[in-house]
Amino acid sequence: MTPRPLACALALSLIAALAAPDADAQKRRGSKAKAKAPEISAECSDFYSAANADWLKTNTPPENSGSTSALEQLTTRARQQQVDLLNSSMSSPQGNVQKLLGDFWASGLDEAAVERDGAQPIAPLLTRINAIRRTKDIAPAIAALHQVGIPVAFNFGADVDLRDLDRHIGYFSQGGLGLPDPAFYTRTDPETRELLGQYNSYVQQILALTGTPKDQVAAQAQQVIDLETRIAQASRPLSELRDPRANYAQVPVAGLGKQYKRLQLDAFLKAQGVSDDSVSIANPELFAQLDTLVDRLKPEQWKTYLRWRVGDAMAPYLSKAWRDAHFAFRGRTLAGASEPAPRQQQVLDAINLAAGPMLGREYVGRYVPPAARARAEEVAKQVRDALAASIERDPRLGAQAKAEARAKLADLRIEVGAPRRDLDYTVQPMGRGSFGGNMLIASTWHHREEMKRIGRGNADRRWDVLPQQPALTYDLPHNRLIITAAMLQPPVLDTTQPPAAHYGSLGALVGHELSHAIDHRGRLVDSKGKVRDWWTPQDVAAWQQLGNRVVSQYGAHGYPELTGVNVNGTLTRDINIADLAGVEAAWAAYQTAQPDADTASKQAFYRAWAGLWPQQLSADVAAQRAASSAHTPGKWRTNGPLMNQPGFGEAFDCKAGTPMQLTAEQQVRLWP
Repeated sequence: MTPRPLACALALSLIAALAAPDADAQKRRGSKAKAKAPEISAECSDFYSAANADWLKTNTPPENSGSTSALEQLTTRARQQQVDLLNSSMSSPQGNVQKLLGDFWASGLDEAAVERDGAQPIAPLLTRINAIRRTKDIAPAIAALHQVGIPVAFNFGADVDLRDLDRHIGYFSQGGLGLPDPAFYTRTDPETRELLGQYNSYVQQILALTGTPKDQVAAQAQQVIDLETRIAQASRPLSELRDPRANYAQVPVAGLGKQYKRLQLDAFLKAQGVSDDSVSIANPELFAQLDTLVDRLKPEQWKTYLRWRVGDAMAPYLSKAWRDAHFAFRGRTLAGASEPAPRQQQVLDAINLAAGPMLGREYVGRYVPPAARARAEEVAKQVRDALAASIERDPRLGAQAKAEARAKLADLRIEVGAPRRDLDYTVQPMGRGSFGGNMLIASTWHHREEMKRIGRGNADRRWDVLPQQPALTYDLPHNRLIITAAMLQPPVLDTTQPPAAHYGSLGALVGHELSHAIDHRGRLVDSKGKVRDWWTPQDVAAWQQLGNRVVSQYGAHGYPELTGVNVNGTLTRDINIADLAGVEAAWAAYQTAQPDADTASKQAFYRAWAGLWPQQLSADVAAQRAASSAHTPGKWRTNGPLMNQPGFGEAFDCKAGTPMQLTAEQQVRLWP
């Protein structure tokens, strides 16, 4: 209603009289009062910049990568911890596993010894290959190379059985190619033809290093490419490999020997130590083709191919001539790297590849205090319970879906630090004389332990991440939360900070990951581990509506370091929803644990969340991520969820409508 002019004038006169006791004072202050706008604190304007001001001032993007962040620094710190552990294992090992690791490390750092060793580490393998005389000798040679961790002709590995998530089965899948995409062998565009020519030159270099006479190198390289082209023609496009369900087809082991007589897949399984009754072969046409190739191609061509595969696989761990050839093609041409990684990093990467679980075992013992592990488990359980309680307030899920979601969270397993099962560390002694030889010893051990995953009751035998690698993830097939040992340090868990900070950092990340148990991905596996969709069409529609609101809200945020570019709300939708869920669940857990928390403690919760995300990006890296990354930049990973949180507004006294506190109508809440 518009006030009448007279009433309005009287009201203004009264206000003026009360506000100004004398006319002179009014004149002295008038111009200043009119110019001054209501002040908004830094926290209520841009919490990310306010909370991370010191970090942002002291960190700039490194020249070689164009990006740095608090979590990248955590990864760097974890790598240095591994180096320190290996150095102490080299000088004063404590126990058999450290002795193995110390010798492995020392052999890799001794470049003079690696140079003297030359190609000696693979000599026994080449001798085994050169002993092939007849067609029937080819399949056993293939099996023997798989045993030492060098997959040839195809890939074979352990993974979850999609029909029974409580077990792992062996997967026969496509592989055996030296180029990353089967299409590279058949495309005719100029760029691909040029790449294939460079690949041919690389194959010639490796074959020459394995002992192929100079006048035969070109012809033998063409034999390799011919065989790989035949494999590629029977392989599926990479786009068809993205859906695990499309690459799963369980078949009985009985009969494989007759179906693939020349490949001898029954004997192959026995050589790998696998005695299960079924495997997956999703592309039987490929294996039929391989079976035919074993029969029709001359053994000499197979011998050339196998020598090449051994040389290519082991080149990074041999003398300089091998490493230079490998880097020139795989590092510079394929990966775009300008120079090889420092020697220390190369050796560390090799140890993580072949003996990662060994290093993880010792890392946990050295760097994870029991108190930190216990605190992480405590916070994770409280966030899980808070999430379960929040489901009752979920306006999107129906009664049936809510019941299934609660059941999944009730059965959730939380594993912190390292896998619950230890491995068998019985390994051939390594010594310090041969880095390449140690690589083969460790790879053989690793393959042996991987094969033990196959069978019922082995689904939780190991993680898909190593304890020494920072990771916090929800394992959907096994309904478990995994928090690695390397994650139990700042900025994720800082035991010197107040308890509230543990919820704001670790707790919010836990909530983020556990939301995947009940979101549009988690809906595909039920509480009993069965692969089925337990959402109704109404649940799906409600989730889509939520997603649309999140897409719209985040899509309005400008991308830091870029002008005129906004966050891709569609591309980042799932991560953003999980961030919202994580902060909400962690805040609920914290309020339950500390119902009488003071303002400073509440602020510590939100500052800990912000402390996860500070980053500095070059303009080039920012542009690349804006176009392709599913992760929102750090500024909006911090501010995005908090703008929607009434608790944040209360903690920092941010009024509705200020940048960091959306109005109630604008806020997106998962569990209002």
